[in-house]
Amino acid sequence: MALCIILAWNITVPDTYADAHVSNTAMETGAAASLAATKKTNKYSQLSATHIFTPEAIETAGIWHHQAVELVQELERRATIITGDSRETTHLFQQLSVDLQKGN
Repeated sequence: MALCIILAWNITVPDTYADAHVSNTAMETGAAASLAATKKTNKYSQLSATHIFTPEAIETAGIWHHQAVELVQELERRATIITGDSRETTHLFQQLSVDLQKGN
């Protein structure tokens, strides 16, 4: 019997310089991403019974929440195993960064 794992993620891009965040982000790098990730985790807490949920929070200034980085690194690791191409470890980060900057 094969084990089926369902992964769900939700990307949010909080504005680093928004009035609601600027006092915190001025004092702590990634504060807006951290708050956004916590809110997403709380919002989707019921998913944990059936899914592996990872909040993906990336600030407009380019700061990635550690869970976003960890998920992309794991996806890259698995892609490298499948393709045998060690460059997979940079391709996904690069593509996601470009897509987020373009607003895709």
